[in-house]
Amino acid sequence: MSTPVAAPVAKPQRINLRRPDIMEAVREQVEQHYRSQIVEKLRQRGGVLEAGGLKIRLAKEFGFCYGVERAIDLAYAARKVFKDQPIYILGEIIHNPEVNDQLLAMDIKFLSGPNKSADIDDLANNDVVIIPAFGAQVATMEKLKAKGCQLVDTTCGDVMTVWKRVTQNVKEQFTSIIHGKAKHEETLATSSRATASQAGHYVVVLNLQETDYVCNYIRNGGSKEEFLKKFQGAHSPEFDPDRDLVSIGVANQTTMLRSETEEIQRRLRQAMIDRYGATEIDKHFRMFDTICGATQERQDALIHLLEEPLDLMIVVGGYNSSNTTHLAEMSEQRVPCYFIKNAGKILSDKAILHFNLHRQEEVLTENWLPANNVYVGITAGASCPNNLIDDTVRRLFALRGIDADEFIAATEPPIS
Repeated sequence: MSTPVAAPVAKPQRINLRRPDIMEAVREQVEQHYRSQIVEKLRQRGGVLEAGGLKIRLAKEFGFCYGVERAIDLAYAARKVFKDQPIYILGEIIHNPEVNDQLLAMDIKFLSGPNKSADIDDLANNDVVIIPAFGAQVATMEKLKAKGCQLVDTTCGDVMTVWKRVTQNVKEQFTSIIHGKAKHEETLATSSRATASQAGHYVVVLNLQETDYVCNYIRNGGSKEEFLKKFQGAHSPEFDPDRDLVSIGVANQTTMLRSETEEIQRRLRQAMIDRYGATEIDKHFRMFDTICGATQERQDALIHLLEEPLDLMIVVGGYNSSNTTHLAEMSEQRVPCYFIKNAGKILSDKAILHFNLHRQEEVLTENWLPANNVYVGITAGASCPNNLIDDTVRRLFALRGIDADEFIAATEPPIS
């Protein structure tokens, strides 16, 4: 008796969600949710608004980047096109709670995280699944394709560029040293590219301290067991530092601090020179510039803003957003900084709830806003929509009894 052969899973028909007619249909809805008239007016004024002793200056670059806009557009387009079908998303599309709440309101079901309402194992042929901007691990993508799911892939192009570098490292038998957060969705997706063929290896370093540990091992060797324990959960299976740190290529999570990534590259390169000599460096070391352009633009704009005589900084965005967190880290080194996810955290001119990076929790600070003249800088991460900056500006002026809309209208230059 012959064993029945399972019927092959039919490939779903690919639909181009970026068609102009589809994009036009969702543009109004996206703008309604995230657009800000005040931000547009402020940009026309050089990013500055001053009234009632309060001066606000926006960073030159802040908020949604192209990759985030594209991801949101595709998610909204999917809901528009597949209006009668269940739609699933692997996890948070970006790290901003307001944006993810909008997807929940559109009846898009999450397959992981605190909003999880479905399981990937329950998906069936032709089910629609959105891949977040961070991308997804190779095994997850293969599982979805095997099920015949209709994939709406919003993976950021900058993230895919890093994947290409990591894949090239594997082909050249270089271990990828990834500067990032080992449990971050993007880094998980990137590291999976290093092990997709079972021939590659990786180790994730979070900061300069961990980098120095790796550099010391390259120069002097050490305890393999101690190394593997220190980087538990942050290296490839069967990783052997004695074997796998002979030739390395540096990659990164695209939203890390550029200055830190560059210093990590410099230290690792020097360690290889110390170990093998400058004439042999090309056999042992590779590095590429894979920091996201939008991340760098926002960091550069903040550096410029911090040259102003600010009294304080407000950083707006999701607390689990890596690029936003780095903006807050940069700010607090120069001035008092309040990292808030929305204007609702500004309770009054006497109290503000904000995220403390060191304690990793929200804290209440009192008497945070000076009563006299005050100069406030504002920026936001690449995953923060303009409407949240809008709300923050309105709230700050409201604390001084000023309606921002009325003030802007009254001070508009006459139309010639």
